[in-house]
Amino acid sequence: MPFLGQDWRSPGWSWIKTEDGWKRIEFYGNELRDNNNGIDLEELCDENKENLFTGNVCEVVAKKRKKDFYNNNTKSQFVYQEKWIYVQKESTRERHGYCTLGEAFNRLDFSSATQDIQRFTYVAKLLQLIARSQLPSLSGAAQKNYFNVLEKIVRKVLEDHHNPRLIKELLQDLSSTLCILTRGMGKSVLVGNINIWVCRLETILNWQLQLNNLQIPKQMSNGMTLRDLPLDMQNNILYKFSDACDIINLGQATPTLHMLSEDRHLWKKLCQFHFAEKQFCRHLILSERGHVDWKVMYYTLQKYYPKREQYGDTLHFCRHCSILFWKESGHPCTANDPNNCLVPVSPQHFIDLFKF
Repeated sequence: MPFLGQDWRSPGWSWIKTEDGWKRIEFYGNELRDNNNGIDLEELCDENKENLFTGNVCEVVAKKRKKDFYNNNTKSQFVYQEKWIYVQKESTRERHGYCTLGEAFNRLDFSSATQDIQRFTYVAKLLQLIARSQLPSLSGAAQKNYFNVLEKIVRKVLEDHHNPRLIKELLQDLSSTLCILTRGMGKSVLVGNINIWVCRLETILNWQLQLNNLQIPKQMSNGMTLRDLPLDMQNNILYKFSDACDIINLGQATPTLHMLSEDRHLWKKLCQFHFAEKQFCRHLILSERGHVDWKVMYYTLQKYYPKREQYGDTLHFCRHCSILFWKESGHPCTANDPNNCLVPVSPQHFIDLFKF
């Protein structure tokens, strides 16, 4: 049973065991000076000498300083060592409450994932899907973490010039959604003050302006360039791309690459990578010579069917433990064969896990 002080708002008294029994520690009384061999009160309260505190007092001070350190050095509200979360959709006797999208967003440390080039595209795609449909469901803490991660992504693109087109699409979807939702604030569709969302919208528009004015510097090199490579090697580079926009942009670099980017076999491979054969038969497009125009086919099929998603690293879900985690981080699995229980989670599947 805890020893409560006179003030019900206080955390309670601190006690120390002596030869005469348990005695309460009085920090501002005369007993403190007598029992601490002449330790001065100012020396006891010095922040640089936390070892002088004993028992629970030392633990409270250490936790307080650790919390202040994280609050001063990070913008996230919560910091967790574990990079996994138990996905629970209802209350049970063992666990009270359920897991929400905002809680998962905090626990899985997306802030650090933005610095990993293999996870960058995955996190950006997840933010884009949340911007399109899940903004009204985010709590205040989740909103704070969402925009902190978004700010880190924009800064990384401005510094490293990594995949600016993807982030431009993300900001465009986010600004369009906010413009629609802020007009309907009378219906209370967004959590939080309207002025906060207006400031966020202004920040997004500022980021869009910076990305539109982004100029990638030319690197002066006296060595071999892309145009100096043999024709077969340039063709093999184009076949490694899975995005049509990247193929078209690279085709604008030189006349040779433009010729290679228009190859019908290249667009056929791209269609076969993203779409199924049954989908080809439903939207078959022939050219004047009677051949299949695979480039037109690609842009036609993407209007009706989603493209195949490809990421360097994704979240995984353990069907045995019901835990969501990054594969490299791992999780405390209790299954006999954990690898057979893992299921890769796409960004859309991630959001679907938290739809109740």
